[in-house]
Amino acid sequence: QWRATALPQMQRRSDFGVTGLKASKWVTRARPKVDRVACVWLLRRFIDPLAEVSYLPLDQVLEFASRTGAVAFDMEGAAISHAWEKCSFDALLEAFQLQHPALQRLAAIVRGADTDRAAIAPEASGLLAVSLGLSHLHAEDDQAMLAAALPVYDALFARIAHASNERHTWQAHALG
Repeated sequence: QWRATALPQMQRRSDFGVTGLKASKWVTRARPKVDRVACVWLLRRFIDPLAEVSYLPLDQVLEFASRTGAVAFDMEGAAISHAWEKCSFDALLEAFQLQHPALQRLAAIVRGADTDRAAIAPEASGLLAVSLGLSHLHAEDDQAMLAAALPVYDALFARIAHASNERHTWQAHALG
């Protein structure tokens, strides 16, 4: 069961179609990996649980956004995208004024995995490995990949928000 406990009330943004009255619409490039999955997780968990996301070939994204009113993200010319070293996930956090420490920590993990800078966060290499593996397992279906990947972000957030001091305590030792 998902619970976003102890988080501030999110900001509504009618300019992004987030009004609380109907599902917001978002569109991005096909074949999501790290940032495009993380953004959808953030949208559905903290911004609009009914958010509809379409994955399209790059050359169709902006036209689709223009025609349907969907918000394009994580690509050149999109309303939400990378800015310098920060990812689209960072841009969404900023746009919706989500400043919870666990989300900021998760942003560092996403940034490290998405920009091949694993030194930013120790978990970044693992997130990248899992994302690439899920992408391979669901090579023909972006929505299936998304469904498989969202629990990974739930688990990372839960670890950061609620179990960051918990350690694995079993000590290996030589037998005999």
